[in-house]
Amino acid sequence: TDKFIAAFKEFHEGQRLHEEIYTPFNKIENHKNALSFNIHSLGKWELFKACLSREWLLTKRNSCLYVLKSSQLIFVALVAVSIFIRTRMKIDEFHASKFMACLFFGLFRLLTIGVPELALTNSRLGIFYKQRDLYFYPSWAYSIPSVILKIPFSFLDTFLWTTLTYFGVGYSPEPERRFLTAASMPSWIKWGFWISPVSYAEIGISVNELLSPRWQKLSSSNETLGHQTLLKRGLNFGEHFYWISVAALMGMWFLVNTAFTLALTYSKPQKTGTSQAIVSHKRFSYLKRKEDLSNSMQENQLPGVHVASKVTSMVLPFVPITLSFENVHYFVDTPKKFREKVLNKKLNLLQDISGAFRPGVLTALMGASGAGKTTLMDVLSGRKTGGYTEGDIRVGGYPKVQETYARVSGYCEQTDVHSPQITVKESVIFSAWLRLPAEIPRQKRLEFVSEVLQMIELDEIQNALVGVPSVSGISAEQRKRLTIAVEFVSNPSIIFMDEPTSCLDARAAAVVMRVVKNIVNTRRTIVCTIHQPSIDIFEAFDEIILMKRGGQIIYSGELGQNSCKLIEYFEGIPGVPKIKDNYNPATWMLEVTNPSSEAELGVDFAHIYKESHLYQRNKELVQELRVPAQGSKELHFSTRFSQNRWEQFKACLWKQHLSYWRNPTYNLGRMILAMVSSVLYGALLWNKGQKVDNDQDFFNIMGSTYVFMICIGASNLFSALPIITSQRTIEYRERFVGMYSSKVHSLAQVIIEIPYVFLEATLFLIISYPTVNLYGSAFKVSWYLYNIFCTLLTYKYMGMAIVSLSPTYQMASVFGSYWITIVNLFSGFLIPQPVLPKWWVWFYWMVPTSWALRGLLTSQYGDINKEIIAFGERKTISTFLENHYGFKHEDLPLTAILLCAYPIFFASIFTYFMAKLNFQRR
Repeated sequence: TDKFIAAFKEFHEGQRLHEEIYTPFNKIENHKNALSFNIHSLGKWELFKACLSREWLLTKRNSCLYVLKSSQLIFVALVAVSIFIRTRMKIDEFHASKFMACLFFGLFRLLTIGVPELALTNSRLGIFYKQRDLYFYPSWAYSIPSVILKIPFSFLDTFLWTTLTYFGVGYSPEPERRFLTAASMPSWIKWGFWISPVSYAEIGISVNELLSPRWQKLSSSNETLGHQTLLKRGLNFGEHFYWISVAALMGMWFLVNTAFTLALTYSKPQKTGTSQAIVSHKRFSYLKRKEDLSNSMQENQLPGVHVASKVTSMVLPFVPITLSFENVHYFVDTPKKFREKVLNKKLNLLQDISGAFRPGVLTALMGASGAGKTTLMDVLSGRKTGGYTEGDIRVGGYPKVQETYARVSGYCEQTDVHSPQITVKESVIFSAWLRLPAEIPRQKRLEFVSEVLQMIELDEIQNALVGVPSVSGISAEQRKRLTIAVEFVSNPSIIFMDEPTSCLDARAAAVVMRVVKNIVNTRRTIVCTIHQPSIDIFEAFDEIILMKRGGQIIYSGELGQNSCKLIEYFEGIPGVPKIKDNYNPATWMLEVTNPSSEAELGVDFAHIYKESHLYQRNKELVQELRVPAQGSKELHFSTRFSQNRWEQFKACLWKQHLSYWRNPTYNLGRMILAMVSSVLYGALLWNKGQKVDNDQDFFNIMGSTYVFMICIGASNLFSALPIITSQRTIEYRERFVGMYSSKVHSLAQVIIEIPYVFLEATLFLIISYPTVNLYGSAFKVSWYLYNIFCTLLTYKYMGMAIVSLSPTYQMASVFGSYWITIVNLFSGFLIPQPVLPKWWVWFYWMVPTSWALRGLLTSQYGDINKEIIAFGERKTISTFLENHYGFKHEDLPLTAILLCAYPIFFASIFTYFMAKLNFQRR
């Protein structure tokens, strides 16, 4: 490069450029509008209107999510009314607690209904960062419309909840019941109470209800019922605090949204590395020694696309196969909105398609958008999950059997889906482990993996983590080659590739096509869809099937040297303009055959093709290949999968272990949350575990313990949603090619969570148990750990089960927030089991949180005979638990069994529906 730089400086253009650069700038020659002093192309008001319009459009297109959220809110409100129904609510000290419980539940539900917004916002950040950095608009123009359009939805949710519960329960909204009182907090952490928006909401709704006239009756302690209830919970504020709370909430709303805008302004997305063509040194040396390499490349071509077509032998043998297809049609049901205009109930997307793919021949499927090239490839590869296929498809002359065919074929999707936390080599090893025949020794398998990495030119980055597209890891071109390697390492006879050069620059596309040609040289059958390729990419193909809209073939045959045979065919059609010198044949071909050109010429290219010698020759070829070769045998495998279930499980668990171990965002994050939560829990209840003198002391311990367990549990549930959703996409690809049984993969996913959840529970125990000073017997400590472990595991598997039943991450978030609300309502914390309406008691016994709370409190206090004052009476703690909550110490064995059964139940749901439901439609 130094010589090129020096030569350019001596060249006359280099000297002229040097003179221009060093000539002083003359301001007189500068036009006044030559420079722009505005970052954005529109004014602030226009920017705001544009972003508001876009936000409203996106909101309408996500309307199903908002309708689902509001429907769930209505249902939960009706359930709450049926539990706290006004005919059972009285104005006395005991029922004041129930009123507060119902109000707190309403606050909790309105709080959790906003959780799905995290998923929606997160899914759009990538687009925002791109548009912000290209100066489409400033951050405020994105955030303010987003905030404004959330207001009517928040108002609607609040209106629906208040309308349904206000008269149904017979009150005005407020917070909690047996929650940790503000008065019992240590003075050095009360600042946390005053910076929480939930605290102000709690104060506002409590004061609004309990200082109303109906609560001004005098109690036995000569205080009004309302004031006594507020005082008992540390919320004894005057009526003026209602408006202070409203002002504080509005101020916090403004503060949070300002922080949101500032975060969008100054945060930076992670950037992936630049694309680099990494060529194996061994392969490079081999190519360099080939004497005819220079003769296979033209001077104006990108280096390395056309290599000599010499057959390359590999470690593992394979059987070359042909794929022939005759009179193939593909139909789908006509969409409902078009059925009135279209007489046919089915749309014909592929019409009378015939042809053949042969070993050692690189075939391109081309056509304009909507021509059906990807549809044809999906039909021939067997990847269609819907529709109706007709016609004769044969593999090696025998009728295609999909289960067998999947074992000898590979499919490289256009979107490169890989596990981000494992390396390039590990990805290939995993595919080889599960897709190569079981009788191949491990050493031979690893040798083949190394050979594939070298051929696909990935050996120099084999230890690089794959990463997340456009965020981290390998480049787009390397990711595409990894997709090819993962399929190639299964030793297939035929490989389908859906637009392997899509979204790649010219150099990266050339590298990918060089790799594809390397595979063709092993005498495998390769079929690619391709969209508007460059000259070099186009002429790397041996044959082409060109389709027009409507799913009809208009050319099928060889390209020839410099596309001469293709050009000769179309130029032979009267009226078709000749190709210009140095013009891209692919571009010319698509231009002269587009619908407008076809209409202008008054011809039907599909009809012309069927009248041509090419069509007759292809029909003869198909007839020849549909008959099995002499001495050949039909492909058959004794088992569906290459490996038995135990090998599948070991491979999946190995991959899951690597993925989890290298994902600190997920695993370290939940460990930190467990530690922070246990520290806060210990701080709130410092040394109070055994200092229970009255019912409020017990409620403080019970409320705090349960709330922190709910928080960590909910965190486990929601953190599982994006992880499992992204892994499900990977599983769809791996499951389709026959790597493993879906149930085996799900089982590995279930098992890998256990040690991490156990560590979470252990951290919570180690920090919280001594700081709260709970009872120190080995039995109680073991029960505490067991209870928390089973509860957290239940929440984790609950989240995984929700994903298995939801089509998207956003939908799973909506269902997750709904389920968290329901299990919280029927846990026995807000309203004890003995006072639940009889028509809801059955549900109390079903939800896992009721047993978690029962086990936690009964194991700690169910055998404690210390007397306390509860509701004005002296009772032992064990008697209070039994009378007020229905918790009996002798029920612990049953509780232990059910605590273990719930994780198994939700894990089984996850495993079953991951296998049965497929939300990927092709």
